[in-house]
Amino acid sequence: MTKYTVSALYHFAELADYEALKPKYLDILTKHDIHGTLLLAREGINGTVAGTPGAITALHDFIRSDDRLKNIVTKESYSEERPFHRTKVRLKKEIVTMGAPDIDPRHIVGTYVKPEDWNALILDPDVIVVDTRNDYEVGIGTFKGAINPETETFRQFPAYVTENLAGQKDKKVAMFCTGGIRCEKSTAYLKQQGFKDVYHLEGGILKYLAEIPEKDSLWQGECFVFDSRVSVKHDLVQGEYDQCYACRMPITEAEKQDNRYSQGVSCHHCYDSHDDKQKQRHLEREKQVTLARGKGLSHIGGEVAQVIQERRAQKLFKKEQQRKTEPTPENPAG
Repeated sequence: MTKYTVSALYHFAELADYEALKPKYLDILTKHDIHGTLLLAREGINGTVAGTPGAITALHDFIRSDDRLKNIVTKESYSEERPFHRTKVRLKKEIVTMGAPDIDPRHIVGTYVKPEDWNALILDPDVIVVDTRNDYEVGIGTFKGAINPETETFRQFPAYVTENLAGQKDKKVAMFCTGGIRCEKSTAYLKQQGFKDVYHLEGGILKYLAEIPEKDSLWQGECFVFDSRVSVKHDLVQGEYDQCYACRMPITEAEKQDNRYSQGVSCHHCYDSHDDKQKQRHLEREKQVTLARGKGLSHIGGEVAQVIQERRAQKLFKKEQQRKTEPTPENPAG
């Protein structure tokens, strides 16, 4: 049986009490040893987490016990190793940040297209197909014929629309993203801007790769995911990409042979953007990660340094206590 279930989930809902929900969600995640990140905002919930199948079921039940979230969308994939090493619940202004706070997908959104109907739509030469993800995600895989907006963050998407699509409001526009949430906002934005026929892939790329046989697929490459698997392929099996943990860019085994690559320190994407001081910090962090891994710790990054410091402090404290209780002429009983 697969050890970990990875659940990508989101739902737009009015959560006026989202700040008060944080400790409750942190408690359920901690109780069931679920790692990953959940985002809470007034507009809803979003996140990707991983745990045992039973733990994820318990989380889903907890979420759906709130009537406002009973229709939450979740998509599950699987991993033999724990894909996250930390547990976080964060409060945000938006559960997916586009910088357009007046957009509400609960009231206006594009037309959902099921995976089995997606191919026919995007093969229509009159349809503009737009990948709403960031450039580094598009770089390792996308749908045949899709436009890459070349955005570095989702905040840049409205500007892309203004500069490249504003004159095509009578055209059919089909958009897609990893799990569907970015398209909820991007299609809502286009509808607000006066686009008439706007569509998006229901469940995102993940659902498409899970349901459409590879022989019938129009997907090319792999799909970037925001966990330690880095990418997935058809049937959501883990892909071939690794990740540069200095800049978080996906890299291939061939790219790791580049002399600019040093594990945890730099790669060809970021080598020239880090100064020597930053590279030294990255190198120290990598040493801490390796040390923690050797001691069986699951923490990474800054948490590794904290754990190591705590362990050192504990050792020093024990030594000091032992020194104080050792038999001496003044304290013969020890």
